[in-house]
Amino acid sequence: MQRNMERAATDPARLREGPQPESWSPNRDTPPRAEVPLTTALWRGARNRCPVCGEGRVFQGYLRVVPECANCHAPLGTLRADDAPPYFTIFLVGHLLLPPILWIERAYQPAMWIHMVVWLPLIAIITTLLLRPVKGATVGLMSRLGFGAPRD
Repeated sequence: MQRNMERAATDPARLREGPQPESWSPNRDTPPRAEVPLTTALWRGARNRCPVCGEGRVFQGYLRVVPECANCHAPLGTLRADDAPPYFTIFLVGHLLLPPILWIERAYQPAMWIHMVVWLPLIAIITTLLLRPVKGATVGLMSRLGFGAPRD
């Protein structure tokens, strides 16, 4: 037992730490910012609501992000989603429509013009309808991960 105490007293890691404070308390000058859960931020963004407060709108027009939330003044305009929403949308639409396309081709073997008349407009319409909610969810994801935070 005495040997363990000697080892602890001469341990280089313990010596580097220096004397331990008697008590520790956190800096309570600034109140902690309540973070929105990830799923809530994604859902709010997909519904065109501010991912931070859930009240203001995310978009001015079809895909233009507002400079800031009208309710909580969160800087949504600094969140640049760029090419991520189209990639996510193409990924989703491809996974939704490719199985039925392949199944119909395998089962019925329709003429190519029928595929073009049915599937091309359907793909274009579904992609157009999903792009805005996917971009809103991407803005929600970026705000939750802190991409719009001011740099020091």
